[in-house]
Amino acid sequence: LTMYLTLGALLSSSVKWEEPGSLYSCRHTVCGWQVITGGHYDVDCYVEDPLGNVIYRETKKQYDSFTYRAEVKGVYQFCFSNEFSTFSHKTVYFDFQVGDEPPILPDMGNKVTALTQMESACVTIHEALKTVIDSQTHYRLREAQDRARAEDLNSRVSYWSVGETIALFVVSFSQVLLLKSFFTEKRPTNRAVHS
Repeated sequence: LTMYLTLGALLSSSVKWEEPGSLYSCRHTVCGWQVITGGHYDVDCYVEDPLGNVIYRETKKQYDSFTYRAEVKGVYQFCFSNEFSTFSHKTVYFDFQVGDEPPILPDMGNKVTALTQMESACVTIHEALKTVIDSQTHYRLREAQDRARAEDLNSRVSYWSVGETIALFVVSFSQVLLLKSFFTEKRPTNRAVHS
């Protein structure tokens, strides 16, 4: 499960997943998250088990990952909080994997003998493709961060340019008025003195 969460100022957001009740098995859960945009790129994060026990807590972190072995069946809750930030909205990339990866070859778990050359090549290719997927995810996140930074910079430059244009027109207009006042002839006014 991969998702993006957008957190507003003074907003907490949570994601839940459920361990099925009919199947009780301790499963490894790998969770990773990273703040993509907003403020200092930091959020608070904590995870609660179905009994309400906090099994993971981090404050003001930009990214992290952790592995947990689910001992209790029920609904686990992932919470991200942006309460300490009053102005900036944040976008969080969140990824978690529940359970062990199934074997790529049938009967691979039951096999006691060495792998054939073809099976070994399949395992090697599979591991290489997992590395490629991880790299692509990393580059997508970096691209999203850089794009958000570039768009923010673009809007600031646009506002600055509009301000400079207005200032340029005001200065130009005042210079024209000033130069015009130098070349206009001022006529003395005759004041008649009545006695």
